[in-house]
Amino acid sequence: MTLQIGDSAPDFNLPNQDGELVTLESFRGQRVVIYFYPKDDTPGCTKEACNFRDLWERFEAHGIKVLGISKDGATSHAKFIKKHQLPFILLSDTEPCLVASSYESYGLKKFMGREYMGMMRHTFVVDPEGNLELIYLKVKAETMANQILTDLGLD
Repeated sequence: MTLQIGDSAPDFNLPNQDGELVTLESFRGQRVVIYFYPKDDTPGCTKEACNFRDLWERFEAHGIKVLGISKDGATSHAKFIKKHQLPFILLSDTEPCLVASSYESYGLKKFMGREYMGMMRHTFVVDPEGNLELIYLKVKAETMANQILTDLGLD
């Protein structure tokens, strides 16, 4: 991985679940969690999203924004948010997944003997100045939100 802690986080301009464009730059001055995940409403992705949802008040109390990014479109994101009462923004990074690629979170995956290009489950914490503060390449979906709070000393 070439991205390292302290590097400037790649900016982006992606549509959210309502089709409105969101940039990372618009969150300057705030800490932001960006988590990449493969697909809305799949078992692992649901566990991860619900972990952030269940700890949302703690993130909010510390002024931390959470942004989930997948290849799914706005309609899929809106349904996922409604079904699981997710209080944070989901962004669509559709093919060719340029934002995920800039975060080295899109590439060759293997599953059940099959190789394909897909979204990696990676998480990044961006500090208020726009630099990478934490990088997680081995994510446990059920406890990612807990891990971030612990690593930031906020648990």
